[in-house]
Amino acid sequence: MNKNDLITLEITDITNEGFGFGKYNGMAVFVPFSAVGDKIEAKVLKVNKSYVYAKIEKMLLPSPDRIENDCPAFGKCGGCAFRHISYSAELKAKENFVKKAFAKIGGFEDESTIFLPIEPSDEIERYRNKLEMPVGMNENKELYCGFFAARSHRIIPVEDCLLQPEIFSEIARFIVLKARELKISAYNELRHEGVLRHIFLRKAVNRQDGGVCCVIVAKRNVPEFKRLARELSEKFPEITGVVLNINPEKTNVILGEKEILLCGKSEISDEMCGVPVEISPKSFYQVNTKAAEKIYRKAAELAKPNGKVILDLYCGAGTIGLSMSKGAKKIIGVEVIPEAVENAIANAKEFGASNAEFICADAGDIAALNISEKPDIILLDPPRKGCDTKTLDFCASLSPERIVMISCNPATAARDCKRLSELGFEVNAVQAFDLFPRTRHVECVVLLSKITNI
Repeated sequence: MNKNDLITLEITDITNEGFGFGKYNGMAVFVPFSAVGDKIEAKVLKVNKSYVYAKIEKMLLPSPDRIENDCPAFGKCGGCAFRHISYSAELKAKENFVKKAFAKIGGFEDESTIFLPIEPSDEIERYRNKLEMPVGMNENKELYCGFFAARSHRIIPVEDCLLQPEIFSEIARFIVLKARELKISAYNELRHEGVLRHIFLRKAVNRQDGGVCCVIVAKRNVPEFKRLARELSEKFPEITGVVLNINPEKTNVILGEKEILLCGKSEISDEMCGVPVEISPKSFYQVNTKAAEKIYRKAAELAKPNGKVILDLYCGAGTIGLSMSKGAKKIIGVEVIPEAVENAIANAKEFGASNAEFICADAGDIAALNISEKPDIILLDPPRKGCDTKTLDFCASLSPERIVMISCNPATAARDCKRLSELGFEVNAVQAFDLFPRTRHVECVVLLSKITNI
């Protein structure tokens, strides 16, 4: 098979990258924006030893899963992967992502009884409570905003993302128009020049008065930002605060270390599973509030926290541990971001959770901490890279009754569960949760229990 060859192909599966998969003369072929059941004429784009990448050249017979795409940026922007298939087909694919990861990476292929049905999101549009939008400059030297193309830092202009609340699009457009008017330049990451880098927004969902926090990310401060902040707050009464985040580094990391409060307050107030939550710009908070509440309720059901000491690692603003605090004996939260720990302490006080304490530390360094009580239950909610071996080994050494893991990456979750199974724990339940409809991402919750010798 050679580049530019045309081949006839039937799509039989979807990979966790969102590509359709089929075989041609024994060779694996990956095709973006295809659906299981499609029969296509595909054009070969790249040939490797055991697989090729191709694109749809002609649709011979469409899959029954196909629907009409409703976003002009789909296929250009790197966000959505599944706007061309029904939500039921998307859920089936994501459930399989989790099962395959636990089979191939974790070695749990014979444990079909541990998998619970995927939990869908109640909303598949406008569900996000956070926006991170890069700013660029077009060929006419005008600022614009959008999202990065897949596997690229080329910014695709997007007027209105259907995953974001409409207020986010309105605020982003206003910022761009005002930045043009005030002659604030866009940051160019190749030349490390310019000023305005990102627009970062967060919105309360469960509290009507919680508001929107607007964070302007810039390489440096310029006087025009004060006027921009003032006009933003006048135009949008929903905005409770405007923060200038200074990021002067050559980096892909969005937020820098320094923050300047331009007006209002930097936190937004929300509620998660009945727990009042103050969230600062750097605090971790699930982007789909309603679906996250389903995860947290499931985690509490699996943890059985009543009368137990709970160690909550990667606790963020403390929401998951605090949601279990009323029945628990004690909650000990560990989080590396100082601002998130401050939020967690404030949230516990507001909630009246006198049995909660929070420690600012890296989960990887937890062995060096003086934990006040041995935990009965450990909650793990790591970033996409998962837990490091040191953290897993220490968790196992504490011999908790149960470990409940919440993961946004089934591959690292399966890897970490394999390690824990080697350390004397067994996987009892795995359930996928769709927190990111229309994208390729899926969360899962895992229950592990200590194996005891009888």
